[in-house]
Amino acid sequence: MQQDTAIAQHGSIATDSNHNEAIETAVPALKLTNLSKRFGTGDDAIVAVDDVNLTIEPGSIVGLLGPNGAGKTTLIKCALGIIIPDSGSVSVFGNRVDGTRRSAYRDVDAMLEGARNDYWRLTVRENLRYFATIHGIDPNSVTQQHDRLLDRLELTDKADTPVRDLSRGMKQKVSLASVLAGGASLVFLDEPTLGLDVESSRTLQQELRRLAHEDGRTIVLSSHNMDVIERVCDRVVMMANGRIVADDSVNELLSDATRDTVQITSADIDERLVETLIDRFSVTVVGETAAGRTTIEITHAGERLYDVLDVLRNEAVTIDDIRTVQPQLEEVFVNLTGMESEQTATSGRAE
Repeated sequence: MQQDTAIAQHGSIATDSNHNEAIETAVPALKLTNLSKRFGTGDDAIVAVDDVNLTIEPGSIVGLLGPNGAGKTTLIKCALGIIIPDSGSVSVFGNRVDGTRRSAYRDVDAMLEGARNDYWRLTVRENLRYFATIHGIDPNSVTQQHDRLLDRLELTDKADTPVRDLSRGMKQKVSLASVLAGGASLVFLDEPTLGLDVESSRTLQQELRRLAHEDGRTIVLSSHNMDVIERVCDRVVMMANGRIVADDSVNELLSDATRDTVQITSADIDERLVETLIDRFSVTVVGETAAGRTTIEITHAGERLYDVLDVLRNEAVTIDDIRTVQPQLEEVFVNLTGMESEQTATSGRAE
């Protein structure tokens, strides 16, 4: 049973020639068309994925973000064929999936959160050889590739250690190494940095970027860690209530938000004026100094910025500084979904 589960999670992997052909022809690595999935019936039905359209090109790293219940996991499982959608279609490297056509997944692999991917009685190296074998690859032909993978993930010293004797963070890295051992062109990673220390997380992020930008692999990365998504991904897809609410490059998402947030600093903004600005324009006081300088922030500035400037001019306020603000991806996420991320919620509970 454990073997069947592992095979289902890892799929079947194509040869390098299939991988190169997929990249050269520029067929989308993944295409979801009008995909929908609900659980239950009638008034009690829960719409997990609601008419989603998504195309992912080869060689890119796409981050999938959303609050709990947004539909991320269901979307991933529909894409992997683990859950059959109610309507719509899934195509993997040009092969349409109909729920029974497993051949479409010959070049796909996945690491799902909470899934035990590896065999704990086997050593780290034995796990890599095993998963290469079930993907139809002679493990002796990829020994050097496995050695490089172990080195990049800082697992060389543990290569001959049974997985059960490793720390949680090490086990997480072994799970990732096992997924990558077969050379799949499309890889789904659900919370890959979970349980890793800061240095291990950075090492993993570097390896993911290398896999995409040097080896041409396509990676779909789901994580609650906004910093990881921001540093690693070329593109971010944000979900809320089963729908995609944003789909753009990290730079564009941050750039759009930057143009929309402005901070103004002045020594002439007194308490009375602050109250007026809060009441009329919902500004936020983000800083006050001992020298009497006050900094206010205007989000969703647009025309409101000019209205605020008019008020300040009428009050004879001298502006010491005015600047647009570079937000973090976390702020963009909250603005677009109206919900705090799991990262923020967890941080708040910890405090």
